[in-house]
Amino acid sequence: MQCCGMKRIASIFAAVLMLALAISSCAKQPSSPNSENTAAPTQSTALTAAPTECAQPTDTTETSEVPTDKSCVLVLYFSATGNTKLLAERIARLADADIAEISPAQPYTAEDLNYHDRSTRASAEQNDSSARPAIAEDISLDGYSVVFLGYPIWWGRPPRILNTFVESHDFSGITIIPFCTSGSSDIGSSDDALAALAGSGSWLDGRRFAMSISDDELLSWIGDSLE
Repeated sequence: MQCCGMKRIASIFAAVLMLALAISSCAKQPSSPNSENTAAPTQSTALTAAPTECAQPTDTTETSEVPTDKSCVLVLYFSATGNTKLLAERIARLADADIAEISPAQPYTAEDLNYHDRSTRASAEQNDSSARPAIAEDISLDGYSVVFLGYPIWWGRPPRILNTFVESHDFSGITIIPFCTSGSSDIGSSDDALAALAGSGSWLDGRRFAMSISDDELLSWIGDSLE
């Protein structure tokens, strides 16, 4: 009987010892009442490249169809009736670009733009290849690597004020993307004529747009032009 009693005491002592060791082990574990909140967070948004200088890009990672640094891109336009202005504003918004207007020193009146009268100002200028209408204020191209250049088509050609502008600026290191508006005429060779007068820059083929063009179509063209 004494032997059985000793075994029972030894068994109870072993159980107590194991319980003490278990409690000690649990006490060493860190408290984590909200373990799902302490896990490493997962990234749910796409990484984007940091903006870089236009002239010396250091990261070629493409994050969108259009530049993320608007200081690289300028939408420059001349508009006499407002149509080209509306289109230029849409392009600037979609491309997240700066915008500037080529304004004549002497604004055009409705009478000046009477295309049916060959004696009007616009008619006389278009018939004179040497005409160079003055610009009200110079526009600097410093810091831009891409210029979208917009204008209407007058008698199959750009208004002569575009000649004034391109001849008085250096487009070296700049990509020029012409676009135009017109009632029926296509862009024709107007983009090539302006490129020849400029004598510098990388000129892409231009395109004529109807005012009814959708934002999706414009955005696709912008993306293709900037590839």
